Amino acid sequence: MELLKKQILTLLTRRDYTPMPPRKLAQLAGVSSNEFPNFQAALEQMRHRQEIVIDAKNNVALPPMGHRVIGTFRANERGFGFIVPLDLNAYGDLYVSPEDTGGAMNNDTVVARVVKRGHRLGQARYAGVIIDIVERGSNRFVGTLQRNSGFWFVQPEGKGFYRPVIVDDISASGAKESDKVVLEIVSYPTETMPARGAIVQVLGKAGQYDAEIRSIMVRYGLPEDFPDQCRQQAREATENFRPQQAQGRSDISDEVVVTIDPPDARDFDDAISLKRDRAGNWQLGVHIADVSHFIPQDSPLDKDARLRGNSVYLPQKVIPMLPEILSNGICSLQPNQKRFAKSVYITYDPDGNILGSEFDNSIICSRKRLTYLEVDAILKGRAEGCPGEVVALLKDMETLSRAIERRRERNGMLHLELPETELVYDNQGRVVDAHPADNSYPHTIIEMFMVEANEAVARLLDRFGVPFMRRIHPDPDTFAAKNLGRFVKLCGLKVPRHLDRSAIQDLLVAVKGKPTSYAINMYVLRSMQKAEYSPLHVGHFALASTHYCHFTSPIRRYADLLVHRLVDCYVMGKLTKIGADEVLDEGELIEIGKHITFTEQQAAEAEKELQTVLILQMLSERIGQDMDVVVSGLTNFGVFVQCTKFGIEGMIEPGDLGLDEWKFDDRAQAIVGKWSGESVRLGQLMKVRIATVNIPARQLFLAPAEPLVSERPGLNRRKFKRKNHARQKRRR
Repeated sequence: MELLKKQILTLLTRRDYTPMPPRKLAQLAGVSSNEFPNFQAALEQMRHRQEIVIDAKNNVALPPMGHRVIGTFRANERGFGFIVPLDLNAYGDLYVSPEDTGGAMNNDTVVARVVKRGHRLGQARYAGVIIDIVERGSNRFVGTLQRNSGFWFVQPEGKGFYRPVIVDDISASGAKESDKVVLEIVSYPTETMPARGAIVQVLGKAGQYDAEIRSIMVRYGLPEDFPDQCRQQAREATENFRPQQAQGRSDISDEVVVTIDPPDARDFDDAISLKRDRAGNWQLGVHIADVSHFIPQDSPLDKDARLRGNSVYLPQKVIPMLPEILSNGICSLQPNQKRFAKSVYITYDPDGNILGSEFDNSIICSRKRLTYLEVDAILKGRAEGCPGEVVALLKDMETLSRAIERRRERNGMLHLELPETELVYDNQGRVVDAHPADNSYPHTIIEMFMVEANEAVARLLDRFGVPFMRRIHPDPDTFAAKNLGRFVKLCGLKVPRHLDRSAIQDLLVAVKGKPTSYAINMYVLRSMQKAEYSPLHVGHFALASTHYCHFTSPIRRYADLLVHRLVDCYVMGKLTKIGADEVLDEGELIEIGKHITFTEQQAAEAEKELQTVLILQMLSERIGQDMDVVVSGLTNFGVFVQCTKFGIEGMIEPGDLGLDEWKFDDRAQAIVGKWSGESVRLGQLMKVRIATVNIPARQLFLAPAEPLVSERPGLNRRKFKRKNHARQKRRR
């Protein structure tokens, strides 16, 4: 029911949605006739809560704009802003003029009076006048201490616009100019006075790696130190670890088992074994660190891990979900060390089809710790110094992986080619260069085996009908699929009218290696819904999987730890006898799923933002240099481009494209020059020049290396010069 409501709201909030009857809306949402009664029930609940309206013609829509709106204020550097309503309505976000912001800051929750501003294209236009601030978005900010005309101030950092905050007394903090600081608001801004604040923490000199990473941790509320209770529990678990005295576990420490990880990995939570029987069938062993053995439910470590949700991987720093004595110690499947594991054994025929699965608690001993690059070299014949049994195992792993991959692709698994970037650092932690990350086939080997183990566990738990934490990825809605098809056609490619999973597979194959590949792959990604954690039985669209969960990384993901406990119940023969104290119900799992989905997104955003900061620092020293980009987005206010080498997005303002008047054509998905006819389209390759860098706002401004239009007869060049001068001032 919750998923259906989410799907309904996703469709109703699309800009191209027009009110329609429930039956047609259900078809757009991909709801089958069998599920339609549930769909109707979801609509009725939403109507009762006034989340939707159903008019006299039986058309479903969002409620109309009311006289008052409560929502989140998004400020713009030009003084105006928008309110994103907490309760969705048919109009959407509400514009607020500079004189009507009422002293609100970015991300504040506000109440606004709605006023009509006439009509446009037959539709009423509205604006908001902020009359109350319900809750401040934050009272703490991170920024760099600066001085201008005798005043000390801090410009808050991050996405979204914030005005500078005046700092009255810096002597007590010991902060100096250009220090990165944490600022607490003392008095909020009014319509005539700026905000004032006090420095509560000095993080270090702006631009230095330690200061930048600490600022990201403060901004995202990332924990680092573990409570004393957690450290004590981890120490006791380590002291009491006696693998030689373990009972009720299968000792397979004599078998050939290996781990394959990145070179800088320290927590090894998965290992692989592989055998072949006389009939030619494979038995794959996926052995996962048995973290649940050391962390009982509701223990201090369990509660802390649930709060953290996951480990956070920042550039050159890891914030672990579990204390290092566990994550890098007894839970890590280190070579030549006996370790507890949960083992999944999957039997395949020679073509990679699944014949059966078994599960066990085990003791393993990794024979070799390998990196992806080492495995790639061995598979290509450079195996000097590697034991023969390990070489044989790796070759068998490749054979089975390719068979599994072929079977999964036949079943509809999607594989996006979005190259990742690996940054190069100097001794001070500053980024000095970047290159494409390694994507050799051993990555796919491990990916295939982990996906297979995750599916096997989900199938097991579904067989017993117990609620568990799934990894779900809903199908794209019909609007997203239509927009994807439209974009692909604009790129000059032919696609079927109905872009299903098979058609998307064919599309990705067709663009492989072509200039439009990055843009198409990115658009496919953006057309999909985000994967999340939930007990709802939805399946995983991208993997073409009906049963799916996360099981293979319990050291770094709380979702996996929850699943491990249920697998343990199965191995111990009590999965059908679970009492209320041993299993979480669906309601609890829904709430936990929302939380750990949020922490996962926060971790990803923190990693991306810190990476962006480090790259912008490097690019700020390369003003005027050229680089290659691909157009990734088009708007009325500029062209967004992606630099594939550095993995960073920048923007070209329309006036920098050349001497013309540039307009965004939504139907053609292009920005077109009024007089010249020159255009910029999604997926277009461009050579650009670095114009300016705004590190606090995380912005990179670029300009074409050569203007698209360098001259137009009768052009008022003074007018354009004034516009360009004003634009440069805004950037600064």
